[in-house]
Amino acid sequence: MRDASSGNALSDTMGPSDGTQTPDASWMPDDGGWVLRLSGAWRGHARALPDFPAQDFDGTVVVQAQALASWDAGLAAQLWQQLDPLARRSVTLNLQGLPQGLQEVLALALPAAPPAAESAPAPAPGPLERLGERTQAWWSEHRKTLTFVGEVLLSLGRWLRGKSDMRTQDLMWQIEQTGPRSLPIVALVSFLVGLIVAYMGAAQLQRFGAQNFIADLVTVGVVREVAALLVGIVLAGRVGAAFAAQIGSMRANEEVDALTTMGVNPFDFLVLPRVLALLIVGPMLTAFGALVGMGVGWLVAVGIYGVTPLEYVYASVKALTLPHVLVGLIKGTVYSVLVALAGCLQGMAAGRSAQAVGDATTASVVQAIVWIVVAASVLTVMFQRLNF
Repeated sequence: MRDASSGNALSDTMGPSDGTQTPDASWMPDDGGWVLRLSGAWRGHARALPDFPAQDFDGTVVVQAQALASWDAGLAAQLWQQLDPLARRSVTLNLQGLPQGLQEVLALALPAAPPAAESAPAPAPGPLERLGERTQAWWSEHRKTLTFVGEVLLSLGRWLRGKSDMRTQDLMWQIEQTGPRSLPIVALVSFLVGLIVAYMGAAQLQRFGAQNFIADLVTVGVVREVAALLVGIVLAGRVGAAFAAQIGSMRANEEVDALTTMGVNPFDFLVLPRVLALLIVGPMLTAFGALVGMGVGWLVAVGIYGVTPLEYVYASVKALTLPHVLVGLIKGTVYSVLVALAGCLQGMAAGRSAQAVGDATTASVVQAIVWIVVAASVLTVMFQRLNF
């Protein structure tokens, strides 16, 4: 049993010694609603609550129990029987006048308030509103990328001033992981793609009796475009994904937060060595891939189409001008840096779960390839406009 004023349990030995506190309940109309007034000591099965007097009522019902001396579970059960049918309709129940304990019991027993009538559907957004929403979402996403690039540039500036947290051994280790260990896959892909370029190009030139131009086609195509593009794609799948997975795992394990707590800039310690490593090895891998592609062209021209070895070498050297070499190396460097930025960006933005790390790894490869294709288009048009 509970005392109505304090909500504390009463002793079971308390009987109706306070006989003057006779339980009483009555329904009274009040401003278009109804009020249930309770008074006295409601313990045991002293009496039953009167039934709700109105039919098809959808207003407000207020329960007032300021004069309630004591109560037990019997009163709670009776109130539930009276109020439950009302709560299932559109009747608003105000139970603030009940003791705190009784309010809690009824709140658990009574159903939730019925949902309000469905309002008219909101009008569909117009073309300008949809454009504004898409623009805002696009800017929110790309603002993170711009912020990341800015942090990388600040980190590079600190390194040039000798105030960076980057360790030289970390840079050397990243160069070793991204450079020499990438040579086999770069050689294989360059060999196969160079074979395709040389064979298909020679097949078309043979129709016009121009087999001697195979060297020009393969040399210019591989050195200027194909080698850099292949290196960028290979690095995106092999190195960019590894960067995203490594940094993403460190974020999931809170290692990045630990570096920040120790006063170590995570961009200096994690991002900058990876970006500089690909900046260094990118042009080297591009030159290596170009040499492999040119060698495959030599095999096709000499072994299949009867071009003499010296003639092919002479034509290749003649076609291999400095602008072609510089364009190829510049493109390879740009693609490699984009791969590093995409991998580190997705790793630093990864969530703190295994699923999030996997998503970041996948996103890094996709983003790197998209960036490479866009950069290839822009650079090709720019160099052609400059006659370079």
